[in-house]
Amino acid sequence: MAAPYRTIRDIVEHEIEIRRSRFICALAPAATEEAAREFVAERRRLYADATHNCTAYVVGERVRRADDDGEPGGTAGTPMLEMLTRRGFADVVAVVTRYFGGVLLGAGGLARAYGGAVGETLDRAEAVEMVPAAVVTVSVGHAQAGRLESDLRASPYALRGVDYGSRVAFEVAVAEDRLPVFEEWIAALTAGRAETERGGTVHLAR
Repeated sequence: MAAPYRTIRDIVEHEIEIRRSRFICALAPAATEEAAREFVAERRRLYADATHNCTAYVVGERVRRADDDGEPGGTAGTPMLEMLTRRGFADVVAVVTRYFGGVLLGAGGLARAYGGAVGETLDRAEAVEMVPAAVVTVSVGHAQAGRLESDLRASPYALRGVDYGSRVAFEVAVAEDRLPVFEEWIAALTAGRAETERGGTVHLAR
């Protein structure tokens, strides 16, 4: 069973200073691992003169990556990743750029600084709630297709595609907790003539 999670709407940046070291955190939405890697590469080019560019990202339910970029093992990328997952975020990439200020922070201090930079930046981001949704195929005869398509496009349900064959099939993403209401609405709209079939699961913004 897919679980709800949170992501962010746009790129957000925030800087903190701890004992003369600057920590610049940037967060970005990343629906794929490729997008996360591209954002990391972009930030490393932008701050090529920095002491460290540490990274963490969560994509979907399985992909979790962290990189300390030369900081002592487990003191940067791991606390950044833990902050993302503990706060329930996914499809997000975080890069924390550090300019060393001359004062050593120790392992605990580093972990608090990197994790804290991500946490403070998350507080400034616009969070988006993502909920599990079923992909439902609704099939009707051609005579009903025009009106149904119009009603679907005007509805709160996410129309993902239309396939014109012997019958017209509409692919719709419906939040799992709205499935009974959706199916009743389709039945009433088509006088019970529509055929519905549930497929895979995706996530929708609430």
